Amino acid sequence: MSRRIAVVSAGLSDPSSTRMLADKLVQAVFEALDDRGVEREARVFELRDVAHDITNNLMTGFAPKALAEMNDYVAKADALIAVTPIFSTSYSGLFKSWIDVLDRDAIEGTPVLLGATAGTARHSLAIDYAMRPLFTYLHAEPISTGVFAASSDWGAEADSVAPLQKRIDRAAGELADRLSGSSAAQKTDPFAPEAYLAGGSSFEDLLTKLPSRG
Repeated sequence: MSRRIAVVSAGLSDPSSTRMLADKLVQAVFEALDDRGVEREARVFELRDVAHDITNNLMTGFAPKALAEMNDYVAKADALIAVTPIFSTSYSGLFKSWIDVLDRDAIEGTPVLLGATAGTARHSLAIDYAMRPLFTYLHAEPISTGVFAASSDWGAEADSVAPLQKRIDRAAGELADRLSGSSAAQKTDPFAPEAYLAGGSSFEDLLTKLPSRG
């Protein structure tokens, strides 16, 4: 079964570093899924292409065709990659406006890879204090690693301590694990009662084997 990935970029310029990051993320996820033998497909949506539609939806309560088709793809996707520029320490107004017109249960249970861009690394925590709570509120399931890219992460002056591609590959691997069914969340908890039973001993049996305190 092919896994469907929706990619949403909230970049405003053309080209934009936000779209560049989105493209790198989906490419890395594709490569990670290929390594796991999982078929995949994706569509990339630029919010600036439907900015007027989003405004109209906010004012009228009805989504124009292009926006409705985009939101339908997102709702039916197996995973979402969401990337936004950071303005004034948080996600962009366009990005939030899109979230506001998205059906409340559209991405419930959907694994989400979060990405963000900004001119300076001072905004690197925005993924965790702004984006992650937003998607958690929508009952989506953001993966552990978010990817932030500052201007210094691109080109010859890229940070040699934690290079952007390394962070991208780590996040892509986590999302691919979720989509391939091999995530850590699905592994057996060694402290769960069923883990003891699988080993042939009941929880009560294990208690009787504990050394006594004399």
